[in-house]
Amino acid sequence: MDIVHSRCAGLDVHKETVVACVRLASGDKVSREVRTFGTTTSGLLALLAWLTEMGCTHVALEATGIYWRPVWNILSDGAFELVLANAAHIKNVPGRKTDVNDATWIADLLAYGLIRSSFVPEPAIQELRSLLRTRKQLVREQTSHVQRVQKTLEDANIKLDCVITDILGVSGRAMIEALVAGETDPGTLAELADRRLKASRDQLREALRGRVTDHHRFLLRLHLGQIDALTAAAERVDRQVDAVIARMDAAVEAGQAPVQAMIGLLITVPGIGPLAARMILAEIGCDMSRFPSAAHLLSWAGLCPRNDESAGKRRSGRLRKGAPWLKTVLVQCAATHKKGSYLHLQAQFYRLRSRRGPKKALCAVAASMLTAIYHMLRDSTEYQDLGAAHFDHRSAEARARRLVS
Repeated sequence: MDIVHSRCAGLDVHKETVVACVRLASGDKVSREVRTFGTTTSGLLALLAWLTEMGCTHVALEATGIYWRPVWNILSDGAFELVLANAAHIKNVPGRKTDVNDATWIADLLAYGLIRSSFVPEPAIQELRSLLRTRKQLVREQTSHVQRVQKTLEDANIKLDCVITDILGVSGRAMIEALVAGETDPGTLAELADRRLKASRDQLREALRGRVTDHHRFLLRLHLGQIDALTAAAERVDRQVDAVIARMDAAVEAGQAPVQAMIGLLITVPGIGPLAARMILAEIGCDMSRFPSAAHLLSWAGLCPRNDESAGKRRSGRLRKGAPWLKTVLVQCAATHKKGSYLHLQAQFYRLRSRRGPKKALCAVAASMLTAIYHMLRDSTEYQDLGAAHFDHRSAEARARRLVS
């Protein structure tokens, strides 16, 4: 094979150390030099100075947990090109694993152009991604505390979740707070319900007749406090996200669309709201030029079947892992049904569900949404729905053959 990069380096990143191998090729002669640096700021600055002194043009490092990020942040100030490698793509032969061998192997692969660079967004998008992922974790913790509130009520023989869909809505929260305050009369508690609640007063009184002890009141007070604290934390994250987006829009260059305008484009897709649009942009970024086609973006997101074939037999068509944060958001958006839409009712979802089941149908709708998003962000165009009757307009003969088969 031909050498692509004659002056390059490979880094084996750990929590406390970085083993660096510089590979210099001159004709048929190849020389290597290996050094170990600390992962403190001073150690990484020394690594940057050494790589610059050696005249490296490309530096590759393995994506190792969170430990590669400080190395990337400091080395990004260098005059060389950084390449982040997927650990699954650069595995060495088993039985030859040492830190020095790993760094040497990465340098050799980079020299021959055998490392495919992973997607690393710009710092502003990374900041936005970190904030929105933190927000999602806060919401998950909040959901866990809601389930614990429900468990505590069940232990006290309060069947509130049997008659109310949201036990922490306006009516449910008022009743639970009254229980915590010491109220035990079912009739008095039932009168706290909002008049728009579908459950009757008799149903509420029966559901609220239980045995609430001081132990239950303590747990309910504790979980309600945690839920309120997590709600306040999520609101602070939302304000910080707004500030980051405003700063990104202020620094946008001429000829580029602002982030807020891109969010406005994404919310034209059925099922995508403002929060989901922000999360999608935080995961894939605003620049679609890094993905050659929509198929590449689908593959990166893990919304296409894996390739698993041997001896002419296809063994598995399961989805790849891909980007789990992006995939979950898109599947949740795909599950939001909207009448008269191509993606949902009477069209793609129901048509696929009858043949492949609901889970695969949702993943297919999510893939269609991401394909549309790719073209919308690339061309700065709004979503144009094909309509619920799209498949009815196709060839009658093809439809008859499909129904016969």
